[in-house]
Amino acid sequence: MDNMKYGLVAVGAGIAIMGVVGTGLGQGYATGKAVEAVGRNPEAEAKIRKMLIMGLAITESAAIYAFVIAILLVFVYNATTVA
Repeated sequence: MDNMKYGLVAVGAGIAIMGVVGTGLGQGYATGKAVEAVGRNPEAEAKIRKMLIMGLAITESAAIYAFVIAILLVFVYNATTVA
């Protein structure tokens, strides 16, 4: 029964880490669109770069949260089974 609990924790951590995959795809898409925008309007490069960096920072925080939740699931479960 204990192995099943650990397996379910691993599945939960895997589902939590899917947020990192989605964030990576979103960041790639946003960067591609920013490159297209600069190609079309080079004079607005500084403004586009500022908005891109702000958007990427916000999306990266979502990836960090998903990663932290996955790590917490695994380590908190291990800590409760050892104690």
